[in-house]
Amino acid sequence: MWPDGEQEVPISVCSLPCKTGERKKKVKGMPCCWICELCDGYQYQYDETSCRLCAYNMRPNSNRTACQHIPIIKLEWHSPWAIIPVFLAMIGIIATIFVMATFVRYNDTPIVRASGRELSYVLLTGIFLCYIITFLMIAKPDVAVCAFRRIFLGLGMCISYAALLTKTNRIYRIFEQGKQTVTAPRFISPTSQIAITSSLISVQLLGVLVWFAVDPPNTIVDYDEQKTINPMLARGVLKCDITDLQIICSLGYSILLMVTCTIYAIKTRDVPEDFNEAKPIGFTMYTTCIVWLAFIPIFFGTAQSAEKVSHFFLLCFLTLSPPVSLYRFLLSFTNLCLISSSIHFVVS
Repeated sequence: MWPDGEQEVPISVCSLPCKTGERKKKVKGMPCCWICELCDGYQYQYDETSCRLCAYNMRPNSNRTACQHIPIIKLEWHSPWAIIPVFLAMIGIIATIFVMATFVRYNDTPIVRASGRELSYVLLTGIFLCYIITFLMIAKPDVAVCAFRRIFLGLGMCISYAALLTKTNRIYRIFEQGKQTVTAPRFISPTSQIAITSSLISVQLLGVLVWFAVDPPNTIVDYDEQKTINPMLARGVLKCDITDLQIICSLGYSILLMVTCTIYAIKTRDVPEDFNEAKPIGFTMYTTCIVWLAFIPIFFGTAQSAEKVSHFFLLCFLTLSPPVSLYRFLLSFTNLCLISSSIHFVVS
């Protein structure tokens, strides 16, 4: 008979065996006794008395007896962070094609010729590329996709702002020289305008080539961005090896063109009403500057967001946790819609 009505034989050991995933921690002064301590975090049970940390790209298995690879994820096409930007991009592409088709149909009419049809086609091409980059930012990262991302990341905006800058500069020079003489300024012909725009765009392409030479495109898996306290929820993010700073630098030249275009837009704000390009372009540039001033601090403030498109995303913006990548896309779309509105004003 045992005390208190117990029917089982009392345990006659100092310490019970530890469970799987636990290590034995010796009790000071009692060599035959121990305390069972769980291997926590990203540790696994190495032997009876010790735990070890898994490699940076691994996590412990369910019973913490070994390590396993952390699952790798990417932005999927069926994700809301991809569906919404793709939907908006399709609308933008359709609208751009519609405007371009309208220009082609009325290509030889006086109003299209007066609007600077050559630069208008360049501008529409830049807008089209800005929408196309959406699909590159969502596509599965590989060397080819990462290379195209670098090329087109800032190219669309560069083409758009280069065309607008050339337009505003032409307007400014015409009216400035008109105050002094009746002689037309140099380099205002369509061929000259295309040459100036091409030279501005070539600077962006040259910068991209230097970027390729210094740092060839490749993919990485970011295990830190979504490394949670619970290792079972940890994920690795497959993305292109492009940092947020490199994205801003790639867009930096476009920002420079944008600021310069805004300065010329301010200078040409008082041109005659009949010259209807200046005011819509000015409105576009003022709004664009405000949007960019809001975008840059938000982008850097959420630089660790896993919802950036593949980074940007994943950025664009795209990128995406708050939906930063989506926000980046919306900012781009806002800019492009404003630019498109200036074209509609010109045509009308």
